[in-house]
Amino acid sequence: MRPARAVAVAATSGLVGFQLALAAGAPWGRLAWGGGHERELPSQLRAASGVSALAWAGALAASATTSTSPSVTRVRTAYAALAGVGAVMNAVSPSRPERLFWTPVAAAMAASLWRLARDQDDCSGSR
Repeated sequence: MRPARAVAVAATSGLVGFQLALAAGAPWGRLAWGGGHERELPSQLRAASGVSALAWAGALAASATTSTSPSVTRVRTAYAALAGVGAVMNAVSPSRPERLFWTPVAAAMAASLWRLARDQDDCSGSR
């Protein structure tokens, strides 16, 4: 597995797992959604985490595939842009733990997904 794919798969897997755990009631509220909840999230944010996990599972699938089709490239580009927005949002979060942990993860996701979308050799699995 080439580096961009490995980073994208690892980062999106971690994000999907984290959001699923939040949806299930993990006490990590200070690391998500602005850090306004020290432990378990309220039901509305737990539901939002479930939706987020499903949405980011699409990024995981787009990261893991070796397809070089134009539609996969567009999906990767869209997720790269979304992760870039996420990096900015995490960077300005009032939650220091969220800023410190998720800003670099989101930035790594954005960069690796962008690289996958732009580098067809990395997508084909050649070398």
